[in-house]
Amino acid sequence: MISTATSTASFAGCDVVVEAVTENEELKTRVYGQLAEVLAPGTILASNTSTISITRMARSAPEPERFAGMHFFYPVDRMQLVEVIRGEQTSDETVATLVELARRVGKTPIVMNDCPGFLVNRVLLPYMSESLQLLREGASMDDIDKASVRFGMPMGPIALHDLVGLDTALYAGQVVSAAYSDRAVEIPILEDLVNAGRLGKKSGSGFRQFVGRKSRPSADPDFEAFLEPHRTGEREFTIEELQDRLFLPMLLEATRCLEEDIVREPAHVDMGVILGIGFPPFRGGLLRWCDGLGANLVLERLEPLAELGPRFSPTDSLSELAATDGLWHPTTKGGSS
Repeated sequence: MISTATSTASFAGCDVVVEAVTENEELKTRVYGQLAEVLAPGTILASNTSTISITRMARSAPEPERFAGMHFFYPVDRMQLVEVIRGEQTSDETVATLVELARRVGKTPIVMNDCPGFLVNRVLLPYMSESLQLLREGASMDDIDKASVRFGMPMGPIALHDLVGLDTALYAGQVVSAAYSDRAVEIPILEDLVNAGRLGKKSGSGFRQFVGRKSRPSADPDFEAFLEPHRTGEREFTIEELQDRLFLPMLLEATRCLEEDIVREPAHVDMGVILGIGFPPFRGGLLRWCDGLGANLVLERLEPLAELGPRFSPTDSLSELAATDGLWHPTTKGGSS
């Protein structure tokens, strides 16, 4: 069912075109200009971007009302989630068509409004950045990954960096960090590794090296030279400290997505993180995990982290839940810690 072509003329008869070129806004918008010459009127153009503003890129699309985001998750053959992102000019018909298309190809779509990082990557990138900050402070990459896996994630954040590609993580992180600079963490080691050609598994080395026919990850003695200039401390962390540092920023960002009406309801957040990044299903998602702990306990866990900056500051919605003993999911009873 797959055919290939090297000319944009092959798109002339399409009802929907999904652009999936490299995560570079200039490149993507240049492609839209080329497509404008061949797409029939009324053709829906969607971008598989993971972070770039749909509203802004729509200015370069042939028909802004027929332009939206349709973000598939890696690896596409295994990940069920598709984010359908509505730009300011996107029509309801365009959104409905992309939702139905996602369902027809066996995916689960979630509709959301436009913002840098959308839902899943906006929530994921604080977790990824915090793992590198912990590395700088003295935590070992093995301990960081073990804490995450013990929490229930399919792999740790350092391993995930190497899997998705350090260049991909760097560029996506730059987009999101620029948008939320008040709480972003600057991690220069990532850029150093990319500049050195250490892109993760696909290049044979990143945070770890990948050896043998099966490219199994192993410790790389050359990595220490990249870490040393950026190291800020040397201390041991408990598993509870590591888990709070990794997952509480994710939770806070999820509450901001609700406060800003990026998604309509808590269930969409929880479904998004379970299907999009493998958040442990037995915890029910970030917000059900919060309900299981109780908002007051979450605030207690955040208190000793306040000195680390705004990324650990309680949000208004979380504080309100704590004050009223409320829940994101009012029917939730109990939960995992």
